[in-house]
Amino acid sequence: MRLLDSGPNTMRIVLLGKPGSGCSSLANTILGEDSFRSGSCSDSKTGLSLTKTKSVHNRPLTLIDTSGLFHPGVSEKERKASILSCVTECAPGVAAFLIVFKVEKFTEQENDIVTQICRLFSEDALEYAVVVFTRGDQLPDRVKIHDFVSESKALRELVEKCGGRCHVFDNRYWKQKQQDEYRSNQFQLAELLKSIDEIAMEHDGRYYTDNMLLKVENEMKREEKLIRQSGNMSVKEIREQAKGKVVKKRMERSWFRLVVRFVFISGFFAALIGVIVPKLMKKQ
Repeated sequence: MRLLDSGPNTMRIVLLGKPGSGCSSLANTILGEDSFRSGSCSDSKTGLSLTKTKSVHNRPLTLIDTSGLFHPGVSEKERKASILSCVTECAPGVAAFLIVFKVEKFTEQENDIVTQICRLFSEDALEYAVVVFTRGDQLPDRVKIHDFVSESKALRELVEKCGGRCHVFDNRYWKQKQQDEYRSNQFQLAELLKSIDEIAMEHDGRYYTDNMLLKVENEMKREEKLIRQSGNMSVKEIREQAKGKVVKKRMERSWFRLVVRFVFISGFFAALIGVIVPKLMKKQ
């Protein structure tokens, strides 16, 4: 893992969860404002990741909402666009991944989300992950989230891979401070930020990154340089334009490779048929 320069936008927190898990509401709870549309962690039409930067407890956080990655029934083109959008927002590195589930039975569908996360980033990403549950009102009285986790072998193993880090929020009912301090979003937020600090300490200030994220960051730096030469724009505007250009170019390269592969396979079978058919006709 590479040590990244510190800066106001480098503490990237990535929310990962299936549609309906409560990602957008959780993001709003963390930020203390309605920045994300409830019911969808990302644009439902485009699947593109959404971001928002704000100071939370005197530290700048950039929340990256990515559940467009996990929408069922999307086309391969839409899924690739979602992946590229996620990667460009995450580059050059991630402070923490929040893997979001509801307080309910952990099924194969939830486990598949974890598999997809590891496939996209790598299993090393779990060393930088926190499991966060929503719908905390579903917890029985006097039951804490670690008690709930201990009842499922799969959940228990996942949380162990994430360094034992897990927290619970309720984006609907825990808005005000409760009599039970544990069942308070403010208490859970403070604990979540402690977990993120612990991740940083465990990795000596290094954020999660990999070759894919570093390559994308290098591409964006080149695009930023070209954009900067062509006009007078703010740093934020330049960065956003660079992201769009990188996504577009990578999508074009992806489809070009697909076409080349199709042409190659078609040519191979055409040549094969050209050899086999004449031989069969001679035998007749």
